[in-house]
Amino acid sequence: MKVFVAFEGLCESFDIFPEDTVKDVKLMIKDYFHVPLSEDKQGRRYLELIYAGAVLKDSWILADVGISVSSTIKCVIKEEDKPVLYVYNTVTHEKVPIMGKIYLLSAKVSQLKTMVTLKCGFPNSIYCLRTPEGREMYDCNILSDYQLDIGTSLHLDVWDGWKEFLTGCLLGNKHKVQHYLSKEKPVVNYQKRVALYLAAFCGHLQLSAWLLKQGARPTEAVGVHPYREWCQDSRHPDVAKCPVHAAAEAGQLMMLKAFVNYSILCLECQTSAGQTPLQLCIQYKHKDCVLYLVTKMWSVVSYPNFSLPAKIYIKLKLWLLKAQNNICRMKRRNQTAVFRTRVGDIVLVDGFTKPKMTSKSFYQATVKNSGKKQLNNLLQRRQEAYCRKASEGNQKGPNLKFPPLGDANKSAKKPQPKKRSRKKCGFLCNEENMDQNMCLARVPLPPISILKPPYYYSIPDAKFLLNSSLESFSEHSGRTPRENAIYYLALASAFKEKPWLQQLSIARTLAKKSISKSVC
Repeated sequence: MKVFVAFEGLCESFDIFPEDTVKDVKLMIKDYFHVPLSEDKQGRRYLELIYAGAVLKDSWILADVGISVSSTIKCVIKEEDKPVLYVYNTVTHEKVPIMGKIYLLSAKVSQLKTMVTLKCGFPNSIYCLRTPEGREMYDCNILSDYQLDIGTSLHLDVWDGWKEFLTGCLLGNKHKVQHYLSKEKPVVNYQKRVALYLAAFCGHLQLSAWLLKQGARPTEAVGVHPYREWCQDSRHPDVAKCPVHAAAEAGQLMMLKAFVNYSILCLECQTSAGQTPLQLCIQYKHKDCVLYLVTKMWSVVSYPNFSLPAKIYIKLKLWLLKAQNNICRMKRRNQTAVFRTRVGDIVLVDGFTKPKMTSKSFYQATVKNSGKKQLNNLLQRRQEAYCRKASEGNQKGPNLKFPPLGDANKSAKKPQPKKRSRKKCGFLCNEENMDQNMCLARVPLPPISILKPPYYYSIPDAKFLLNSSLESFSEHSGRTPRENAIYYLALASAFKEKPWLQQLSIARTLAKKSISKSVC
């Protein structure tokens, strides 16, 4: 049959067979128009065919998607750059692409961590990066020192026992954040600063309001973990960033309003590079935030008898706070120096101490290990007590024998039914689950289908296929027949220029092809 292809202002006819695939047509177009295509590690240049508003996949047959004689197909050239590196986030289970040129591999690890922070919102002091082999990457080293190649997937690991806490921060769940706070006071204060930073980046107003009541301040730097306070020389410069800087980088207008209303000093809060929130908003092109901050900077602070411009008021307040700090230092001059860390506290030094950033869950880090030890100790004590009573009593009769400790543990455990684990969508879902959720939202189906579709009876030996082949189909395709129908209905709905009945026939044809391939 003859179809027309529109390419860069031209419309040419092509003679194709009904069983030809989209890939075959692309090869014909490439040879006819002499289009140079390429694909390497840095990017690729390829052709894309569009029909009735939908992008055609290479494996589709033209007749299956309703392309008839004299149909017109649009052809365009697409160019895309591939990410230089990927970072797998162990908290959200997402693969974050890091775009850039090949020259990024000659940069330091600290620069890469700055880019990762802008992508996921995690402060630099709560995570570390590891190579695919598990080697920890230090900020002072260069990426090329770890022999990384383009497209390498790095791992982002956080502090042990922090996964649930960080998940609660990303979701804005106040109760979950409160439940997974540490019992150590210095660590709790650090966690509150981290939680306010993440709440500002994600725009969670309720969580930020609760943290402000708990003593966290938007102008206070996140800093480093209390275990790393002695390692000042190896600190990342971005640890001096405050929650108000995170809100400015992410363009969270409501968070900026809340922080400025809480303290007007947020307008002049500077990073280690001397950037204010207004300069950050200008750098990342957040127009609404820029207009709001400019209006606040040129506003007037009124009192009963006089008024001051906001800039002068901020300078006076900063001078007053500096004077108060100097007075406190003079009072403590004759007293013993007060340090944040004390004798006996944990100190972590890169390359010398056992790493504490392995992304263990809260229960793996605290509850499970201690629970097993307590259970074993309790069973051992009971067994020793019974043996001691039996030996001291000198009772006549058979000797008491107790099962070994391993059997006791096994007998104490009762078989429990397996529980199906449900993953929360939004942070703990992969691409297949996201596609299925989108399909369910776009194509609603009844819970139980009583009538079978017409093409169901067109397959020979339907009863035999119902008992044996459907299981093999699910194993090969990874979807149940119902999910397969929803998937192809969602694909067919992309043909927006087609009526609904034609979309339904396209979905039936594609589903039939997939079932027949699995059966064969």
